[in-house]
Amino acid sequence: MSFFVFVLLTIAVAAAAFVQGSVGIGFALIMAPIFALVDAQYLPVTLLILMLPLNFLVAWREREAIDFSGAKWITVGRFVGTFIGMAVLVAITVRQLEIAVGVFTVLAAIVALVAPPFSPARTSSMGVGLFTGVTETATGIGGPPLALLYQHAPGPVLRSTVAVCFLVGEIISLAVLAIADQVRSDQLLAAAYLVPAVFFGSALSRLAHARLNGGAVRLAVLVFSIASGLFLVLKG
Repeated sequence: MSFFVFVLLTIAVAAAAFVQGSVGIGFALIMAPIFALVDAQYLPVTLLILMLPLNFLVAWREREAIDFSGAKWITVGRFVGTFIGMAVLVAITVRQLEIAVGVFTVLAAIVALVAPPFSPARTSSMGVGLFTGVTETATGIGGPPLALLYQHAPGPVLRSTVAVCFLVGEIISLAVLAIADQVRSDQLLAAAYLVPAVFFGSALSRLAHARLNGGAVRLAVLVFSIASGLFLVLKG
């Protein structure tokens, strides 16, 4: 990783952490296409590692609002989906991974934009967890289905519950990836370099999350994600 690339990634990671800390989603949607453009070898491990401190901080900040019942069923589905996602990751090439990241980014963003409202229930929570386990383990992207599930909940409930589900799911995914020998030293080193940017962006979101127009920021993230995803599909 060159110094110029490192600076660009640092800025992008800080901005993505700020967005997710403010509205509940956005980090993976922003960073997965960027990592894929820089070097798809960083996916999904570096992205998953960077999300660990981010989601811990968000969950702890608004821990009183966590929907533990919904998080429990999402995690059950997520556990099963992780193994399917691992099989997908092992089976595809780097070029196919770029295309997969692009396709999942576009589909997830479109679903989050147009899907009708519904309330979280056991079946829907397990289904979302299953889908998230597959896509996040394979590509690093799993936020929009979770945000869709809680899109009509109060902001603190959405942010804290999604963060808890991410945190548990990322630990599961990284453990499975490590067992399958899919974790490399260059991925760990890149994550170590970029972690300070995560803390910086998260700290900024702590100051701004109650003041931002969450709907406008969420729309901007999803539009950016669709454009990035389409570019990756064309590149792949």
